[in-house]
Amino acid sequence: MNIENTKAQMRKGVLEFCILSIIKEKEAYTSEILDTLKDAKLLVVEGTVYPLLTRLKNDGLLNYRWEESTSGPPRKYYGLTELGKTFLNELNGTWTELSDAVNIITTKNN
Repeated sequence: MNIENTKAQMRKGVLEFCILSIIKEKEAYTSEILDTLKDAKLLVVEGTVYPLLTRLKNDGLLNYRWEESTSGPPRKYYGLTELGKTFLNELNGTWTELSDAVNIITTKNN
């Protein structure tokens, strides 16, 4: 059994939740999102994040705007829509329930 594959699947399962959480307070562009994920030790490549951002936008959870940059091409800043805020609140509740359940099971059997 490949432990790295299992770890990757676990990270993938929470990536959407993490990205929405990153931009809940303020808009962010992709590099900022990636840096925040990397700082949290949630190693993700750009090729994973870009399609996910597009899907979240297409689902109505995110919007974006372009802003000129002094150090390169314009940047696309992502923000939560009202639907995205509602969705994130639901995910927060689900995460708490799931995290509590997993902690009960994993600490009970150690």
